[in-house]
Amino acid sequence: MDDPGAGPDLGAREALERLLLDGPRRYTRLEVGRMAGMPPERTQRLWRALGFPDAADDDPAFTDADIAALGVLSTLIDSGFVDADSEASIARAMGQSLSRLADWQTDMLADALLRGAQPGEDPAATTERAVAAAQALLPRLREVQDYVWRRHLVANVDRLLAATGPGDRRELAVGFADLVGYTSRSRGMGGRELGAMVEDFESTAAEVIARHHGRVVKTVGDGVLFTARSATDAADIGLELPDAWAADDRPPLRVGAAYGAVLTRLGDVYSPVVNLASRLTSLARPGALLVDRDLADRLRPLADYRVRPLRRVSVRGYDHLQPWLVRRGRAAAEEPDSGYGDDAFDVEDDPSASRD
Repeated sequence: MDDPGAGPDLGAREALERLLLDGPRRYTRLEVGRMAGMPPERTQRLWRALGFPDAADDDPAFTDADIAALGVLSTLIDSGFVDADSEASIARAMGQSLSRLADWQTDMLADALLRGAQPGEDPAATTERAVAAAQALLPRLREVQDYVWRRHLVANVDRLLAATGPGDRRELAVGFADLVGYTSRSRGMGGRELGAMVEDFESTAAEVIARHHGRVVKTVGDGVLFTARSATDAADIGLELPDAWAADDRPPLRVGAAYGAVLTRLGDVYSPVVNLASRLTSLARPGALLVDRDLADRLRPLADYRVRPLRRVSVRGYDHLQPWLVRRGRAAAEEPDSGYGDDAFDVEDDPSASRD
């Protein structure tokens, strides 16, 4: 088999690696562990947690930057800031988040190079432009990442000051927004078309969620998981998202949300509330927002929302789950039909529940 590092791009690859790794590869995994004062099994565990494949014991795959990073981690553990038992979990959370960011930035840089390529251009010229672009753009990207990271820390100052233990238990609304029929529709799309739709969806979701003080927890091709501090923020997100996304050439969107005690840890959320929101989303009709009783109870006294109970259903994990349909109040602009006929409502559940 040919060496993937051989060929005219070898020099470019080495130049990019030195730029990104602050120097050449020169140390094996065992040498890095010894120089950083860490046992080999620990460095391997952290390397895997970051999302990288194992390096052979005799492969000089590491640089001075790797040794320095392990030294910083040791300092954080010695200071008590990072618990030795949780270091792999922290590495895993960082690796997953930054891996996605790196994938996006690589695609962005590649697209920029393709747009600037000239017909019949010498591959060597393209290689030179790639190295020059990386040298110019990567430091700027690092500055922007540092700024965004610090701004997000500022947004969480209240949580930082109120922290009482590992993780953070809070009362939150948790919601899912899901593209209806995504799987069947995506089969007939080309890669570029599908990528454009996913990008548009994530962009629309992020904008609406941020506008109403929510937080995107994670996105998966056909859906987004978000949290919001208040019931009204969650309802506004759930009502606005389907409208903001709606277009003839797009699959419709449905939303489910629930409210309750949630554990936030390493950027993710854990709670039966998350499962409940997921089940409600799977029950929702296109364009509709379904919520649980706790969230409905917080919205019912407010004139900006109309809340009605639907008939109970049995779904995995819930034998008699009652969804509540949320729509805009009478004072709001005319809304699209929710798709629920009168026979879908459980009027016997609570006659006071309806605000129609």
